Amino acid sequence: MLTLEARKALEKQSYIIVGEHSAVKTCGWTKNMLRAEGGCYKFKFYGIRSHQCMQMTTSISCANRCTFCWRDYKAPVAKEWEWTIDDPDFIIENSLAAQKKLLNGFGGNAKTSKKLFEQSKHVAHVALSLTGEPITYPRMNELVQKFHKKKISTFIVTNAQYPNAIKNLVTPTQLYLSVDAPDKQTLKKIDVPLFSDYWERLLLSLDYCKEKKYRTAIRLTCIKGENMHNLEGYKKLIERGNPDFIEIKGYMHVGASQERLKRENMPLHDEVKEFGLKLLELLPEYEFASEHIPSRVILLAKKKWHKKTWIDYDRFFELVNVADGKDYPENLNAEDYTAGTKDVPAGTVDEMSLD
Repeated sequence: MLTLEARKALEKQSYIIVGEHSAVKTCGWTKNMLRAEGGCYKFKFYGIRSHQCMQMTTSISCANRCTFCWRDYKAPVAKEWEWTIDDPDFIIENSLAAQKKLLNGFGGNAKTSKKLFEQSKHVAHVALSLTGEPITYPRMNELVQKFHKKKISTFIVTNAQYPNAIKNLVTPTQLYLSVDAPDKQTLKKIDVPLFSDYWERLLLSLDYCKEKKYRTAIRLTCIKGENMHNLEGYKKLIERGNPDFIEIKGYMHVGASQERLKRENMPLHDEVKEFGLKLLELLPEYEFASEHIPSRVILLAKKKWHKKTWIDYDRFFELVNVADGKDYPENLNAEDYTAGTKDVPAGTVDEMSLD
């Protein structure tokens, strides 16, 4: 999949390439939490322990060239899977080894919490959202189930260009769909898709999202001057997908995106929140649930959740890790594994809650 030039470029950016098509990279928030300096917004919103979270992808390739993406254009693009298919066990084993290697140096850092470093040796969550389009991996369902057997929860992020993969995806812990624009013309400008029927693919992906009983989220990446308009268009797309949660997040002017966008395109948190609250006025089924100012993101949630957006991970694993001979629950009900929410201020770590 990767040319030698692309591989070297990724390794220079601290990626570890796994097999033919996967990769792992340490998230900045993982490092922050190891120093007891606070977790990412997924810690505040969903109770994910950042120091025990592995950021990876099962496909470095993508069908979009999104302007706001931090990766450069040396990474591969493709519409269909055209390479070797690595075994799920191989990917998991070598990804966990890569995560351990990436974090090893923190053990000797005076700023590292010894308690949190010891905990980090056990990966409890995988964010399949590093780069590329992970959902195109042909054996994704097997991979998800094997992660869950190890009691590692899964968040999968997709650019919504592969509706059949979404349709066939069995229960992850949470599925994200990126909705990067409110209309066809803006989406083409922002995502620079390879597929000519990109809009129809997005709409069908949203239709399949609506059929899911497990936890779903739509993420809007706000790019000032580019896609922060047409609230009615966003409203229609969100209603079509009917997600449990909506994350409205500001574009960050980092990586290769700096070559395509300007720093002025990065909205302040207050601008993201103002935009999100205006959108909320059009969505009577949702309410403001939380925010994470350092990440410039707010969370809207269905009112039925009563702002209880955290996940009961023990209960989730109890439900999905069925006995041998029984079918894996393909479309688990989100209400069966949603918990309350702890008040953990941004920029802090309540270490007592991380026992």
